[in-house]
Amino acid sequence: MSFSDLGLSEKVLAAVAATGYTTPTPIQEQAIPHVLARKDVLGIAQTGTGKTAAFVLPMLTILEKGRARARMPRTLILEPTRELAAQVKENFDRYGAGQKLNVALLIGGVSFGDQDAKLTRGVDVLIATPGRLLDHTERGGLLLTGVELLVIDEADRMLDMGFIPDIERVCKLVPFTRQTLFFTATMPPEIRRITEAFLHNPQKVEVSKPATTAVTVTQSQVPAGREAHEKRELLRRLLREAKDLKNAIIFCNRKREVAIVHKSLQKHGFSVGALHGDMDQPARMAALEQFRKGELPLLVASDVAARGLDIPEVSHVFNFDVPHHPDDYVHRVGRTGRAGRTGTAISIVTPLDQKSMVAIEKLIGQSIPRAEGDFEIHAEASDGAERPRESRGRERSRGGRGKPQRGRDRERSHEPREARGETRHASEAKSSSEARQPAEARHRSDDKRRAEPRHDARQQSNNSHVPSIGRPEPRRQREADSEPGDHSHLPAFLLRPVRSSPAGA
Repeated sequence: MSFSDLGLSEKVLAAVAATGYTTPTPIQEQAIPHVLARKDVLGIAQTGTGKTAAFVLPMLTILEKGRARARMPRTLILEPTRELAAQVKENFDRYGAGQKLNVALLIGGVSFGDQDAKLTRGVDVLIATPGRLLDHTERGGLLLTGVELLVIDEADRMLDMGFIPDIERVCKLVPFTRQTLFFTATMPPEIRRITEAFLHNPQKVEVSKPATTAVTVTQSQVPAGREAHEKRELLRRLLREAKDLKNAIIFCNRKREVAIVHKSLQKHGFSVGALHGDMDQPARMAALEQFRKGELPLLVASDVAARGLDIPEVSHVFNFDVPHHPDDYVHRVGRTGRAGRTGTAISIVTPLDQKSMVAIEKLIGQSIPRAEGDFEIHAEASDGAERPRESRGRERSRGGRGKPQRGRDRERSHEPREARGETRHASEAKSSSEARQPAEARHRSDDKRRAEPRHDARQQSNNSHVPSIGRPEPRRQREADSEPGDHSHLPAFLLRPVRSSPAGA
């Protein structure tokens, strides 16, 4: 079947022919006739199968008749990320080159004034993210009562990002009689509930099982240690040893990890860009454009790049972090092996990721084999520039103030004895007296002391002949009570000389 058999207009067919496409994909072949018949459609297909063109082409045919009014768009397309919204606009610019249609893009990171000016002139196609769309409606600069066709793209991603309440608000602002199109790669129960609430007798188009990966993608997993520097060293090794690597997307779970891996690869001589949600919009678009043109062969990204980005010639995908949600793995892997091409997806798996890998294999219905080869990373091969900072952090947590515990013990062993609570006078006297005595005499003295009863401070306080500290006994009485030169039974503070108070004090 060709595109001419689907009922598209002549202008659209000419634009499709100019791009070089001759045969529609299965999702396009089944969905386009239902869209042209003005029916609600629920489309489920793998990423990279042409879902965007499945609603862009029939929308262009429908919009050839009619005219837009100020601040009242005729069609509305909701996308979860700014990159996806910009990509859909590129599809309209490509396929609608022969038509005079006004297309507006409402995304964050762009001034309200420029967007409001476009809405004032009238918009045939409005492509927006939910947050910025609701901002314009709350300011009174946008009315959705004239929307004839509503498209919710990547609906499962909308659910993951928490946009479902916003989508429910948008659906209440558009007319009840509009036509609604849902496109998704996975079908969680929450999405099924939304489709039942906002679609009216939809035509279900399912060209593949939900949450399956393309057969043209070779998947593997590589074991790694728990330490972050070991994973970074393993990633660099995989990048250097990869076969037929043209370009690659490296996925991380957190924005902070994206920045760390990006800086590490740059430090080791790789040409790499970064993409995550905390970057401003011009920087995000510039990095994506450089990667698309081949100026940057590597792109470290968060899951903001995992959904719907159409870069057909991505040869490799690396999961530096195994995704927490199995559905995200399907979308990440879908960035390679698109449009019938072959691709490679490699996941770096630590012992803590085993549970997530089991969930992923259960979802996709197949086991992911381990890569062949010795990928063990030794300590001397680790990232030397970044490991000291991590080790310093661990030592600080154990020893305090950045010093390891063993070092603190060694320093304590060299402290003066009086600093550890011992009296210098008593210790020197005892050591000197023992040094002068022969070994046999010291043994006899020790036996004699063990045989005699001990007199501690408590016993002395109970004896009437022991004076108070303030009023000492005469010197002859103290000498008679103790053996000459033997003061080991007395505490150190009693050995200090006591000055008697003057008479009459």
